[in-house]
Amino acid sequence: MSNAALLRWIGLILVIVLIALQLKLWVGGGGMAEVDSLRASVQKQTEENAALLKRNQALAADVEDLKHGEQATEARARQELGLIKPNETFYQIVEPGAATSAPPPPPPVGPGTQ
Repeated sequence: MSNAALLRWIGLILVIVLIALQLKLWVGGGGMAEVDSLRASVQKQTEENAALLKRNQALAADVEDLKHGEQATEARARQELGLIKPNETFYQIVEPGAATSAPPPPPPVGPGTQ
């Protein structure tokens, strides 16, 4: 076999190896498609983490407010539990046409009544 024929065979083998490596890079496991998929997944998780961080910071501020502020505790009790202070009058405004799902609260119980 002459040198020219040997160089052709070596060149052909190198081209085949190059094609096989390119196929593995673009199509095979751990290739570019998987890398793109992982990048998208990381981006999505980063955005979710940022949203959760904001929520955690807001909750931490709420906790700090409730620990050190009497006004925050009072506001939360009024809003969530419907509490009123002694000697305050409670007014409930019902919009016309608005359906109420809960019955009205019972009248306050005074001393000596059951």
